[in-house]
Amino acid sequence: MRKFVSFPLALTAALTFALTACGGNDDKASTPPPPAPTTTPSVTPSAPPAPTVDPASGLVLRSKEDLTTGLLELSDLPAGFSREADDDAEDESKPFTTTSSRCKVLVKYLNADEAPGTKASVTRSFSGGQEGPYIDFGLDAMGSVDKVASLRAKYADAVSSCSKVTMRAEGEGSTTMQVDEITAPDFGTAPFAYRLMGVSGPKRGLEYTALVTGVNDVILSIGVLAGDEAVLAAAAEAAAKKAEEMLKPAT
Repeated sequence: MRKFVSFPLALTAALTFALTACGGNDDKASTPPPPAPTTTPSVTPSAPPAPTVDPASGLVLRSKEDLTTGLLELSDLPAGFSREADDDAEDESKPFTTTSSRCKVLVKYLNADEAPGTKASVTRSFSGGQEGPYIDFGLDAMGSVDKVASLRAKYADAVSSCSKVTMRAEGEGSTTMQVDEITAPDFGTAPFAYRLMGVSGPKRGLEYTALVTGVNDVILSIGVLAGDEAVLAAAAEAAAKKAEEMLKPAT
């Protein structure tokens, strides 16, 4: 159900999931959503050994198992959240389109299944009930700090270059999504954040916020659907703290 959670998260499928669960522009229930993730995780497994560097390529070597230790667990979140089932099935749909040359790179990233150039990728998704928030976390091992910085810069440039994209959800018409860079919560290395907002079409008013930041040679990405920037900030603080604790730099 989740697609390309790790870069910058399962936006396309998360949108489809939430559109079904929340009914797009339907009035929300009066029950407030649960709080955002706390910044003090519960007991965590031991951190894996510091990664080594491949002498042939010069790239940092991390396994999926090692990366997984850096993801938040359900026990790290407050009561009211549940973990979404993992889905390893490949999704070949490409719900984002554009007619603008300035948006082609962003659309390519939004439709991708994983971070370009990733060596290993892990994801985890949580929901706070049918009204949300829906929060996705991803970690991509890029092999070096420089590759993290390069991809982060390209993604940020793609966001700043594009003002609108078109999204089509299964069984729905097209929705125009406005693209805006927003102030990024200051966690990790060189974070940037953006918002996609439905401004016309069947899902007008739908809002998704995302953050991409670096943790050594790993990209940490977070996406929030049906939640505000305060939820994104709290999620970023908790996720960055966990990743920095568990994913040490190469020796």
